[in-house]
Amino acid sequence: MGEQRNWGGEAEENCFSSSETQKESQVQVFSEPSAESRDQMETHLYKRRWLIVFLFSSYSLCNSYQWIQYGIINNIFMKFYNVDSFTIDWMSMIYMLTYIPLIFPVTWLLEKKGLRVVALAATALNCAGTWIKVASARPDLFPVTFLGQVTCSVAQVFILGMPSHIASVWFGSNEVSTACSIGVFGNQLGIAIGFLVPPILVPNVEDMDELANHIQVMFYITAGVATFLFILVIIVFQERPALPPSQSQASARLIPTESYSYLSSILRLLRNKPFILLIISYGLNVGCFYAVGTLLNQMIIKHYPGEEVNAGRIGLTIIIAGMVSSLICGIWLDRTKMYKQTTLAVYTMSLVGLVVYSFTLDLGHLWVVFITAGALGFFMTGYLPLGFEFAVELTYPESEGTSSGLLNCSAQVFGIIFTICQGKIINTFGTLAGNLFLCVFLITGTVLTGFIKSELRRQRANQLAKAPETSNGSHANSSAVGPATRM
Repeated sequence: MGEQRNWGGEAEENCFSSSETQKESQVQVFSEPSAESRDQMETHLYKRRWLIVFLFSSYSLCNSYQWIQYGIINNIFMKFYNVDSFTIDWMSMIYMLTYIPLIFPVTWLLEKKGLRVVALAATALNCAGTWIKVASARPDLFPVTFLGQVTCSVAQVFILGMPSHIASVWFGSNEVSTACSIGVFGNQLGIAIGFLVPPILVPNVEDMDELANHIQVMFYITAGVATFLFILVIIVFQERPALPPSQSQASARLIPTESYSYLSSILRLLRNKPFILLIISYGLNVGCFYAVGTLLNQMIIKHYPGEEVNAGRIGLTIIIAGMVSSLICGIWLDRTKMYKQTTLAVYTMSLVGLVVYSFTLDLGHLWVVFITAGALGFFMTGYLPLGFEFAVELTYPESEGTSSGLLNCSAQVFGIIFTICQGKIINTFGTLAGNLFLCVFLITGTVLTGFIKSELRRQRANQLAKAPETSNGSHANSSAVGPATRM
């Protein structure tokens, strides 16, 4: 296999052979590994890596499905629990709110305890939340269903920043972007199912007992899937492979975990100007996506009354198009390494897509909305993994768990602000004004992305790690050239 490249920072921030260098600068200096270190740099790719990433993708799907589970049938849950629209909006926004204070302790836990502990916590919380919801299928038990949603939202904090980390620990250099895209793919597929399935399982019937039965069936199905995945994680999920998949991961294992300072890492990231620009631009784009997803039912029903099922299908179209885009972008980046160019192009087209969607929503033809929403989703949803991957390049050798956590935190903050503001604008001035409100911020994000200085630090580190083997024929058969694939 080709040159080894690694997705991720927890291990990668340990790429230096000298402990003095580690203390002085973990960000700016990429020193060549010592001969002693290079002798230990045997790498392998294990077939188990695919099982790990697909299992993660599955439990991410189960959790993200529940983010939009209430919002896509907003009017039905309003009637069942006798609450207003804004209260149901909070069933989605709570996913954003809980993330903000919890991401930092969860990221610390990831750095100190590793992937398996975080995976177990995520699936245990998600499983518990789904069973709490099973007990809430009565009109007088809205606080119980809200508690279940809060529990699932806490589980999400243990999930969102994981794709890049799993890719870095398990996958080789020519696979990391694809692996990260698969991890994000599960989250997107869950949202797609969340748009599609609830309107089918919970029809808008008038009989409250019948409606309660439909809701409980939906909750039972979710709980069954969550329980199965929790058991699978206990049995299958492994912390890391016996041998590292790439040179930077191999170097990382030479450094004790105690040398890592989480607070120092955050402070270094906050002094990284290109990364700060990415934090803001990423938050603006993904925050817009969260607002559109949360309020989609209201926007569609406003122009097409009684079309709850089609509102879900439009949401499905947005996500499916984005899933295709995510995989294409992941493969493209693995082959070209054109991080900034790809990110800027997709960001610009997200803006164009939202403008077109905004002006075609009220034309009276649902097929037009399907097409324009699909185009919007292809670029806006497809941007999600690009931000993660670009961040790791800009912040190497810092932990990708920390960098992706800051990106997601920004997205949650903007998501809450945009959802509340756009909801009020839609109610007062209409859907066009609400969508144009978001367009203004996408313009800002596009400009900020253009100003990001593209410093591909991880690429440079891997090239330095390989330079000795490339220049010395005695290393021609070294495992550093390419990892073997085995179970």
